[in-house]
Amino acid sequence: MINVTLRQLRYFDALARHGHFGRAADACAVSQPALSMQIREMEQALGGVLLERGARQVTLTRFGEELLHRVRDILRSVDELGDFARASRDKLAGRLRVGMIPTIAPYLLPKVIENLARLHPELDIHVRETLTPKLIKEVSEGRLDTAIVALPVSEPSLTEVALFSENFLLVRPDADAGTPVPSSERLRGMRLLLLEEGHCFRDQALSFCNMQSSPPREVLDASSLSTLVQMVGAGIGVTLIPEMAVAVETRSAPVVISRFRNPQPSRTIGMVWRKTSPLAAQLQQISEVVSLAADALHAPKGNGGAKEATKRAGRRKVA
Repeated sequence: MINVTLRQLRYFDALARHGHFGRAADACAVSQPALSMQIREMEQALGGVLLERGARQVTLTRFGEELLHRVRDILRSVDELGDFARASRDKLAGRLRVGMIPTIAPYLLPKVIENLARLHPELDIHVRETLTPKLIKEVSEGRLDTAIVALPVSEPSLTEVALFSENFLLVRPDADAGTPVPSSERLRGMRLLLLEEGHCFRDQALSFCNMQSSPPREVLDASSLSTLVQMVGAGIGVTLIPEMAVAVETRSAPVVISRFRNPQPSRTIGMVWRKTSPLAAQLQQISEVVSLAADALHAPKGNGGAKEATKRAGRRKVA
């Protein structure tokens, strides 16, 4: 009988993900020697070498690569045992691992956490912010319970639940206040500042401008909406941001926010989780909490001033 422990399987999975003993040990909250010893014991128990140990990184042997798929299936099944036990309870409790993309997390997350803490105080919420492909992979592999992303993701193994839609707004320097809002065709000839490759919001902006096949005349690829808005304020170009980000990102920048003519560019935000997840019913409840948070975020403020194109974000005018 082969004696391999669950701990060793988790250490091996971490090594495969990080490719480095030190980073894997940090991720597992153990010392590097302890992790290394467990991996060697696992190799001895299995009778094969799992890793090629280099000076800077480790790579999986062919045996290790073949084993990894089975290890992850086992770990996912073990995690789902815990999910099954949690799903049998009358109330939402225990660990909840949620992923969000960077163009949503800073704006929606605070209200979501506030609502979940109030309605389900026994939930232990862990949040991961990263790009959509990584979130989808981690949800599929069972390392996240759910993710909040732009839809569709078109992954057959995942359930998609649409939560809300929001428009994209144009950010221009203050000097452009009062000038006509450019059409998507005119935007092609302007300095359109975008998020770096890998952000789905970049692809959505390019799609609106019909620039998928011909890249725009860019001077900046940024990793955050905040950087884009500040660069627009410096007069370098223009950008698009989702409506939920306006109040936060434009309050300290000399910019003007404008709406496009209909049909306005927009995106649909939703939650995804594994179709096989025992927590499906609970995640459906949580999706309703997220929807309420989004409603509060997009609700008109003041004396109806947000209903029309005169809506203000901080002290900035939406024209």
